[in-house]
Amino acid sequence: MRQYAPLSLLIFVAACGEHYQPEQLYMAATPECREWVETSRFALPQGVSVTATSPVTKADGSAEFGVIYLVPRGGKVQFTTRAFSINQPKGPRIAKADILSYYQRGTNSRAEIVEVIENVPGLLIPVATADETQWRIRLGVKTGLPQRFDLVTSDVIIDGDRYPVRTFTYRWFEERKAYGLCR
Repeated sequence: MRQYAPLSLLIFVAACGEHYQPEQLYMAATPECREWVETSRFALPQGVSVTATSPVTKADGSAEFGVIYLVPRGGKVQFTTRAFSINQPKGPRIAKADILSYYQRGTNSRAEIVEVIENVPGLLIPVATADETQWRIRLGVKTGLPQRFDLVTSDVIIDGDRYPVRTFTYRWFEERKAYGLCR
């Protein structure tokens, strides 16, 4: 009976508090990653979510990406790093994404009323008047993107616990003449 005590203690501790099971951490479900996806939402504990949108491909070959964090009233999200990187699929970094704009707004306010922030804050705190606060980051990458790549965002700390965030997968869609999220 004594050999089962640690297992029963583990089951008891796991039953306490919020049970979080992360969704698919790597967006591409197939090696080909052929299916175009408009957006990809990744849920985190305590109602926090991260959404990536399809990029805007510029005429010069560069691209702009959107990443949106939603933080509910009373929540706090801390980044473990303030870098956003473009990597080979499941591989090394090939470029650092430049932050073009960063703003926050309560989801109950008009979209044109936003607070633009100069640098990536270390802590995302919602505005007091909104049920949720949207933190929208516009990232830019200069020319030279490969046919397929990953956007790697920072892990986050929520209520003292560290959580990984999905790696978003993109590829060039020849028929659209644009980069897009894929799975």
